Amino acid sequence: MNLALSRLLLMVAAASFLTACSSTPDKPKAPELPVLNASSASAPLTRAWSNQVGAILFPLSLSVNNGQVAVASSSGTVALIDAANGQDLWRLNLNTPLQAGVGGDGTRFAVVTQANEVLAVQSGQVIWRYRLNASTFTAPLVAGGRVFVLTADRTVIALDGGSGQRLWSQQRSGDPLVLRQAGLLMAVGDTLVVGLSGRLVGMNPNNGTTRWETVVGASRGTNEVERLVDIVAGTSRQGQVVCARSFQTSVSCVDAAKGVTLWTRSSLGHQGLGGQDDQVIGVESDSRIWAWSRSNGTPLWSSDALRFRGLTAPLAWGGTWVVGDEAGLLHRLSLANGLTLNRVATDGSAISAQAVTAAGLLVVVTRSGGVLGYRLD
Repeated sequence: MNLALSRLLLMVAAASFLTACSSTPDKPKAPELPVLNASSASAPLTRAWSNQVGAILFPLSLSVNNGQVAVASSSGTVALIDAANGQDLWRLNLNTPLQAGVGGDGTRFAVVTQANEVLAVQSGQVIWRYRLNASTFTAPLVAGGRVFVLTADRTVIALDGGSGQRLWSQQRSGDPLVLRQAGLLMAVGDTLVVGLSGRLVGMNPNNGTTRWETVVGASRGTNEVERLVDIVAGTSRQGQVVCARSFQTSVSCVDAAKGVTLWTRSSLGHQGLGGQDDQVIGVESDSRIWAWSRSNGTPLWSSDALRFRGLTAPLAWGGTWVVGDEAGLLHRLSLANGLTLNRVATDGSAISAQAVTAAGLLVVVTRSGGVLGYRLD
């Protein structure tokens, strides 16, 4: 390993401390949970099924396609689960620790090992491997017959989905400090949209050339930690408009067809965003929740009711917002004002990723590896 890469990884590890601040022992005490009453309560959540994949200690992303959910554990178990009943469609033990995943298109899936190898899986079998020159904490994007990878040295790589052959790579310079957290890598129409430092960049997926780029998080501060502005995974998209968070800096909405930033608001958070037709919602690092107008960024409401509970990124589902916390609770909040409507306990371990919906159910994964499906009664 060369000196530059060693320095990079040391700084990545230092940055990971920042994302763990919400779980430090000396953090402020959370207020008592809001009291639920008959006038605010809505349809409760009922567990429909449960599954288990093993402990999850890396920034997991869930891949959802056609009512199926792909999940992975830190030890290297990858499973494709039927969200209707919670049963495995296939399960594979890779026998190697993972640090990023899962990306998938419903047929092919990709994860990244701690040894910096991209592994492509199809029908429960590894079909190819590709060695990276740097670490990555972002799940690969599998789309258009390709597998795209964003590494910690801000290189974007395109691999052939069938063979793993490298098609192209592009590297950008940026601030020397990066997050040990999933970054932004997504497809919007025929454009590959990537978060590189505080910029959103639209790339041609066929050759990696830049179509547009726009600033969404401006670097500030007097040291490398304060100037860190990487864009984190978890976006809210409506049509061509993508709303994203720049780490501890801002929330912005961008027209991904034109590469134009529509609005930006200051926001000190490190989790991704949720959204629906007219709202974008985000969680600050102290778990205060904010909602903004999707059209112009005007603040609509905020809530302190769940402060210091280590909340996940929100999800709009069942006419409510759903957030998980580090105690393993799922909270359902009013779309209109963030009022707590009800809550349910999972398995007692922290919710490890933003919940997803599949086959009409809410699917949640916990730090201890529980994969749980919930329905509305």
